Amino acid sequence: MCGRFTLNQSPEALAQVFDVEPVLDFAGGYNIAPTQMVATVLQNPESEKREFKQLYWGLIPSWAKDAGMGAKLINARAETVAEKPSFRSAFKHRRCLVIADGFYEWQRQEGKKQPFYFRLQDGQPFAFAGLWEKWRSPANEEIISCTILTTAANELLQPIHERMPVILEPEDYDLWLDSQVQTPQTLQQLLRPYPAPAMTAYPVSILVNNSRHNSPECIIPLSEKNAPTNQLN
Repeated sequence: MCGRFTLNQSPEALAQVFDVEPVLDFAGGYNIAPTQMVATVLQNPESEKREFKQLYWGLIPSWAKDAGMGAKLINARAETVAEKPSFRSAFKHRRCLVIADGFYEWQRQEGKKQPFYFRLQDGQPFAFAGLWEKWRSPANEEIISCTILTTAANELLQPIHERMPVILEPEDYDLWLDSQVQTPQTLQQLLRPYPAPAMTAYPVSILVNNSRHNSPECIIPLSEKNAPTNQLN
């Protein structure tokens, strides 16, 4: 699964990487958690241009009775997303990029959960494959929410967890965002494990276990001697 991630990039960098207008304010941090607002990119169906949006993390289906359902739908499995009632409509019509520059996963060690930090080797921001949905409460409050797709872990993550978030290749962004593309087989081809050699990982402090901790300390290696590597030694 993907339950925490990071985003610490300048508005200018995000505008350049994701081909959107520069944004002055966005939801970022060192320990982004479910039910918080997250930075995303959607495609405007009329102009066909990319738009930057901040969405609630935890997808609330349009038919949900209350917003609390979103906390249970922070992830969607790539293998079943086309069939699940909570996700199948969004998978066909409402896809997005969830912007990040790293994420956390936990490994059980002697009865404890040790967090590891994963990012790309070049430190650049990237996009998780996401879905979005619009929900309106009985009081007419509108919430636009999202979920992050997951797939089987690559070789780097396998010692830590069996799943990983789907990281899209930049050349696939247009296809993923295009609402005119609705064939499950076409879309499923994009939902594959990201190449392990392009990523790096290292253990970090258990401060990350509490989402209230949101500082650069969250991504510092447990030992400065333990430099980032794509081998989890």
